[in-house]
Amino acid sequence: MSKGQIVLGALAPHPPHLVYAENPPQNEPRAECGWEELRWGYERLRRSLAAVEHDVVIVHSPHWRTHVGHHALACPRFEGLSVDPVFPNLFRYRYALDVDVELARAIVDEGRAEGLEMRPMENPRFRVDYGTIISCHMTDPTWSRPIVALSSNGAFFYYSDDVGQAEMIALGRATRRAVEATGRRAVLLASNSLSHRHFTEEPQLPEDMTHEHIYHHGQYLWDMHVLRLMREGRSRELIDAMPDFIEQAVSECKAGCLTWLLAALDFPEYPAEVHAYGSVIGTGNAVVEWNPARAGQPAAPGSAP
Repeated sequence: MSKGQIVLGALAPHPPHLVYAENPPQNEPRAECGWEELRWGYERLRRSLAAVEHDVVIVHSPHWRTHVGHHALACPRFEGLSVDPVFPNLFRYRYALDVDVELARAIVDEGRAEGLEMRPMENPRFRVDYGTIISCHMTDPTWSRPIVALSSNGAFFYYSDDVGQAEMIALGRATRRAVEATGRRAVLLASNSLSHRHFTEEPQLPEDMTHEHIYHHGQYLWDMHVLRLMREGRSRELIDAMPDFIEQAVSECKAGCLTWLLAALDFPEYPAEVHAYGSVIGTGNAVVEWNPARAGQPAAPGSAP
């Protein structure tokens, strides 16, 4: 078996509004339009993915919160109806997805080798979280590849940002080693927004873009700082700034998805490509791609950070 590699990583935010605005057949509510900048950014990311050979998509979502350890979907198939608890008027989505169980178990094993508490999710009736579903749909509406979904352990919330960062960096290392050991060509998705302070009321017509803007200028400045670090290949500086970003911008990065992604990519020093930045109910969202082949770098080197 040839050594696997991470062929692309992406920041892939999951506002349900984006699926709603695209009117896919899986989603019951229908929209007129909306949030085009972010949706067109996802279209650009899809074109990049179409040009990259890959076997599996691994996604880390804030909305599968686990209190004890890190979990990975580990049944061959999951089906059901996903309803957003905050926006049931926008997202009622029937999903059917396949899982790369071998890779999921390898991530669990490698996580345990890192000293992490890891568990496979083996309940076939488990309801897959909407963050996982939205990020996977927006990057590949045809669901052409199996996925592995990873939970978001609450170490950031229950202990401290330092503990959370350490957990997610270890999980990133474990993910990279599992990909290499199983010979997979993997795409990784960090399913989170950047700044995450949001409005508490929506307009009568949700897709009315005259109501859409960033919640606060200060969080916009933080978002721009973070995106500049990404575009300049300064991943380790971004990791160092993450606790301040989380606190000052109420960032959804507190779920650890972006830290996991950067660690799995071995803290890339090449520039990321920002496909789009936009606001959804006041939150800051960016579609960002790390493509080592395009940057002339080896794909996700195996050396530990």
